[in-house]
Amino acid sequence: MTTPIPIAEIWRGPVLESVHAGHVVIADPAGPRAVWGDADAMILPRSSCKMIQALPLVASGAADAAGLSDRHLALACASHNGAAIHTDLASQWLAALGLDDAALRCGPQDPRDPEAHAALIREGTRPAQVHNNCSGKHSGFLTLSAHLKAGPEYVDITHPVQAAVRQSFCDLTGAAGDIWAIDGCSAPNFACTVGELARAMAWMATAGTRSDGQSRAAARLVDAMMTHPELVAGEDRACTDLMRALGGRGAIKTGAEGVFVAILPQAGLGVALKAVDGATRAAECAMAAVLVHLGLLPEDHPAIRRYLGAPILNRRGLNTGSVRAAAGFP
Repeated sequence: MTTPIPIAEIWRGPVLESVHAGHVVIADPAGPRAVWGDADAMILPRSSCKMIQALPLVASGAADAAGLSDRHLALACASHNGAAIHTDLASQWLAALGLDDAALRCGPQDPRDPEAHAALIREGTRPAQVHNNCSGKHSGFLTLSAHLKAGPEYVDITHPVQAAVRQSFCDLTGAAGDIWAIDGCSAPNFACTVGELARAMAWMATAGTRSDGQSRAAARLVDAMMTHPELVAGEDRACTDLMRALGGRGAIKTGAEGVFVAILPQAGLGVALKAVDGATRAAECAMAAVLVHLGLLPEDHPAIRRYLGAPILNRRGLNTGSVRAAAGFP
């Protein structure tokens, strides 16, 4: 097994203060094109694979039967900030299903969005499940469950919704689907290698070149993400910033514990990476570096500069150092 390689460095003045290691794979649908670290490292993709989890929603016909728009599909793939644009859409989606917040199984979460957070404090209201960053994914699960006429416990590993998700995950990654754990939102999360995840993203990147139902569903989800990057994450988030910068040339998605993926339709490539210490700052920096490496964005683009070579400011606003790609990567 290849060991992880340095992917990001933290500099304070002239001193190299910290180093983050990881695994990075760029793939086409046939497999890895470039590897840093170990393509066979087993990981939990966490929220980076929400596009795969949303595939049965579209491929089954449930999305069309429920009249879902591209905005709904983008939210189904989201790890959102809990801003009004996210929670209003999720609440309306549930209402259209004849459901409310109690039908969700993701649990409440304090919204990351500052305005939404402040509004709850002013109103003396506790966060609801709709504020959970995964509420769009769970609204999609509920839509599929209704379409399948299945029961309300849609996060149970034996539920038809999760059986469909597992099958899609196995189809795209090639993983067996026999290793899984419970995600932060209570849904099962299936394990695969970094290389398998990158290949799955490449399959999604090339979905528009194929005519089968699964590919058409994937292409719709990718298009929805690229059209509505603000719904996939939100303001001051790497996913949204980098997708806006790419201008329809790629879908970027984070996952917890230092996982990041990219779906690049024009290039026909997928990217998957994992910072082994789970650091988001390392994963964001590495993804920005890969986009520059592939020639998709210039190193001096404002969105890239927020994550690659980003200044580290102290509490007085003084520039104390920077987050950089590790020497020799990529």
